[in-house]
Amino acid sequence: MSDADPGTWDAAAAAFDADPDHGLRDPAVRAAWRSLLAAVLPGSPADVVDLGCGTGSLALLAAEAGHRVVGVDFAPRMLERARAKGAAAGLDVEWRLGDAARPPVTAASVDVVLERHVLWALPDPVGALTAWRALLRPGGSIVLVEGRWWTGAGLAAEDLRVSLSAAGLTAAITPLPDPSLWGGPLRDERYLATVRL
Repeated sequence: MSDADPGTWDAAAAAFDADPDHGLRDPAVRAAWRSLLAAVLPGSPADVVDLGCGTGSLALLAAEAGHRVVGVDFAPRMLERARAKGAAAGLDVEWRLGDAARPPVTAASVDVVLERHVLWALPDPVGALTAWRALLRPGGSIVLVEGRWWTGAGLAAEDLRVSLSAAGLTAAITPLPDPSLWGGPLRDERYLATVRL
């Protein structure tokens, strides 16, 4: 199985939220992500799509902040967990089964495309970025949280710049070294890239 195989992520679903930055169970980690999203998302209510949403942690934070949120993932077990978390929190998020690279979202219908650690796993990052741009209304933004891990996996910021350029986009890139976002110190590169149209 590859990173672009739903089976890989279905198999990971049961333990996925154990990582501090996945489940956001630690109050300090959750607060750090809440603060980060508040700084990059527009005033609420905005229409936000979280692509490759996994168990829905960021989608639910955006919904908590008053946004209208759609979460998309191609792994059914991830979405089952996202739905359960949303129901337990009493938050209204629409969960859709679909490929993040070709999301089941109408063109020009959202204000923000949000993703975290998804683009690196897609076979055609330029194609995905082009598709994501088409989802945005005028003045919308793409918010990417990516990184290159000490294992060699992931997407370095300079490689992202190349893909963005090929898609006709530019981004403000901000390093994210704050251990409160990740539940501890890092030994790899993590960053935020924001594209504004």
